[in-house]
Amino acid sequence: MLKCRILATAFAATVLALGSTAAVAQSSRTIKIIVPYTPGSGPDITSRLMGEQIQKAGGPTVVVENRPGGGMTIGTEAAARAEPDGNTLLLVANAFVVNMATKRGSFTLANFEPVCNIASTPMPLVVQANAPWKTVQELVADAKANPGKITFASGGPATSLHIAIEVLRLATKIDVNYVPYGGSGPAVTALMGGHVQAVWADYPTVVSQIKSGTLRALVTTSPKRLAVLPGVPIMEETGITKYVAEIFYGLVAPAKTPPDMIQSLSTMLIGAMNTPEMKAKFDQQGLFPDGTCGAKFGTFLKAITADYEKITTEAGIKPN
Repeated sequence: MLKCRILATAFAATVLALGSTAAVAQSSRTIKIIVPYTPGSGPDITSRLMGEQIQKAGGPTVVVENRPGGGMTIGTEAAARAEPDGNTLLLVANAFVVNMATKRGSFTLANFEPVCNIASTPMPLVVQANAPWKTVQELVADAKANPGKITFASGGPATSLHIAIEVLRLATKIDVNYVPYGGSGPAVTALMGGHVQAVWADYPTVVSQIKSGTLRALVTTSPKRLAVLPGVPIMEETGITKYVAEIFYGLVAPAKTPPDMIQSLSTMLIGAMNTPEMKAKFDQQGLFPDGTCGAKFGTFLKAITADYEKITTEAGIKPN
């Protein structure tokens, strides 16, 4: 009996030691997220918030490495060349798939393994609150009656926001001017100054102006009406087109990263996303948690790349 107790005690000690070793190994591991955007940008903030939450939960150390430039291709290509060991991730947003749609950069979806779509945010078309148009249909009608008189803007050419403008233009055959700016912020500033008449923007950039009544949202390209914008129709409701797109922030890994590592990363990310702290932080940023992971995220990336390829070809959008 004494011998049994000694063996049981020894076994328990071994289990505790192994568990402690695994915990130390996990906490001492470092995951690098390559962010092909500048510090302080939406993708950068999202990556850092996720990293902080993962570390708070006792997970591995998360290091964010900003690699902007080349229209997001520099960081993307660096991630594609990284060792597929589960310790390097790439933060991807719409520019990732727009680049592939327009054949910009030496990478395709085959160079990456989908991990998780972290969050998304709407893309509203906004005008000044004192503008004469209460609906997107009224804006389109005015543009048809006055060809070349209305100017649209977005935060940069060959972006998801520019593509939304082209979708509207192609669907309605309106003749409008387009002015690209270096981000949604400068585009909205131009709108407020009366230099342009409409801006297709990302929700976090205009949420405060919409809530204060300074700007009016006419339509979004979200799949359904949003609780935060209950009076704003989606594109399909307008009868113009069924176009659906939102800005997304996701993570992918280099191709050939082992499936068990992808699953482990997905589980870790979902755990971080589902905490009340993370949901509150997303809400502050105007982001909405997503949580589509693995093959489903891969299907989403393929579908949106195909959509962007079709639209950019028809609209004649070329990479800068």
